[in-house]
Amino acid sequence: MADSTAGEARRYAGGKMLARVSGAVGTVVFNQPEKHNAISLEMWDGLAEILDAFAADPAIHVVVLRGAGERAFVSGADISQFEAERNDAEAQIHYERRTRAGRARLASFEKPVIAAIRGFCLGGGLGIALAVDLRLAAADAVFGIPAARLGLAYGFDMTRQLVATVGPAAARMLLYSGERIDAAEAMRIGLVNRSVAVAEFDAALAALAGRIAANAPLSIAAAKRAIAAALADPETRDIPGLDAAIKACFDSADYREGRAAFREKRPPRFTGS
Repeated sequence: MADSTAGEARRYAGGKMLARVSGAVGTVVFNQPEKHNAISLEMWDGLAEILDAFAADPAIHVVVLRGAGERAFVSGADISQFEAERNDAEAQIHYERRTRAGRARLASFEKPVIAAIRGFCLGGGLGIALAVDLRLAAADAVFGIPAARLGLAYGFDMTRQLVATVGPAAARMLLYSGERIDAAEAMRIGLVNRSVAVAEFDAALAALAGRIAANAPLSIAAAKRAIAAALADPETRDIPGLDAAIKACFDSADYREGRAAFREKRPPRFTGS
């Protein structure tokens, strides 16, 4: 994918999903601000397409997910589709099949992903944030899981991610109460990695993405595999894949560059090879 300036974007899902590239950072924008960026079925399809494009571009080292505007990251599933697409258990099965490609692509994405969260991050939007590697929140972020107030339930994958992130006690509070919490409380329980003032948010995001993008891509890929293996059930751990990723690091040009840069007291220039 060619470089894009801040004002240019490739459009997916009828323009409700946008993709931008700046240097080594790819940005995905959930672009339905009139509905607080609630994610529709078509937007899930668009997310999978964008991630496929970003995965195939070796120049992209890190991906950022964010919502259009300042009022929401993703406020949940587009409830206007519930009557037609999620009106009973059978329809929910169909809905999950339709969204599976996007959810699976996000879960298996090999490059580091940052959720940049302003405003509402609710329900399925929180599920998206939980599925990525890092969560950076502005002080105006609001988190919650309103399932118990809607009469629906979340499945195993999102619940496991929630429990792994915040622990069972905080997960029960969020799921049972349906209450919303602010960025400070989200930081306290470990739901987000960092919370920063609104005025500092874009600069903090650019600094974090830039720092990760400047590091060795193969090293980060190996670290991501190692963390996934540590969290997986023993019988599903991909230890051969992890061993191969570690071997690739030690055999890489980037490892040679890293050693040379250390000796020469200069910043390394990694290429991902």
